[in-house]
Amino acid sequence: MTDNGPFIPSPTVSAFHIGPLTIHFYALCIMAGIIFAVWLTSRRWHARGGQAEQVLDICVWAVPAGIIGGRAYHVITDPELYFQPGRNPWNAFAIWDGGLGIWGAVALGIVGAWVGCRRKHVSLVAFMDAAAPGLVFAQALGRWGNWFNNELYGDPTTLPWKLQIHQMDPASGSAVLGPSGAPVVIGYFQPTFLYESIWCVAVGAVLLYLDRRFVLGAGSVFALYVAGYTAGRFAFELMRSDYANLILGLRVNTWVAGLIFLAGAAAFALLFRRRRSTAVDPGPIPASGKVSQNELS
Repeated sequence: MTDNGPFIPSPTVSAFHIGPLTIHFYALCIMAGIIFAVWLTSRRWHARGGQAEQVLDICVWAVPAGIIGGRAYHVITDPELYFQPGRNPWNAFAIWDGGLGIWGAVALGIVGAWVGCRRKHVSLVAFMDAAAPGLVFAQALGRWGNWFNNELYGDPTTLPWKLQIHQMDPASGSAVLGPSGAPVVIGYFQPTFLYESIWCVAVGAVLLYLDRRFVLGAGSVFALYVAGYTAGRFAFELMRSDYANLILGLRVNTWVAGLIFLAGAAAFALLFRRRRSTAVDPGPIPASGKVSQNELS
């Protein structure tokens, strides 16, 4: 494949150094997503009658748990990357090199949020609804970390928006140079990281609109986030060409995305139908931060 025509360039460096400290762009993208999610969740929580500082207190538990869960999911589903002969098992902890599974991040993040909500005496369901748009926007920002790492791409393509991928040296965090001194280009591929980032922004915008336009049942916003994100993720997994373990010819994450989509869609349909017979609005949260039993339904 030639490089004729327009293409999306990829960075030739994935990190920079400040003295002895190495700063990875992947980590910066993840941090930017977390900061934005906390900010947006705080605004939405306050608009529902809660106290903005409660969000920070809850996120102290949810964010570390989410990072641990995301890394654990990645390592469990791709153990050969770390535990086969010739591999370094300690790299399982090298989060900055990439590899966070959103399913594990959300699952263990909810556990952390549950702990934080219990400590602050607020509704976990209400918090999840408030956090859902910020969470999907954070995923959109986090995907740009894959761009810096020259990863998460699809099949080779000649489309005008094809993504240029370099051969990267994990040790130096820079592109491998050829005999001419120019970075070695592997080829041009479908930019699935970009597709997913755009999809996440679209899902977040839809969540914000529907949450303002309609009265949804408690838990419906989060369920709609789950269904909306996984619908796109299922399609993007079918497009990806990077290494992954397979089940019956499909990537593990393709199966997971499909199953979670069905669960999320079913949960949203059920919660939306019940909105007139339950406490449909998860707020306002009293100034004390405590919620009634109805708000937990």
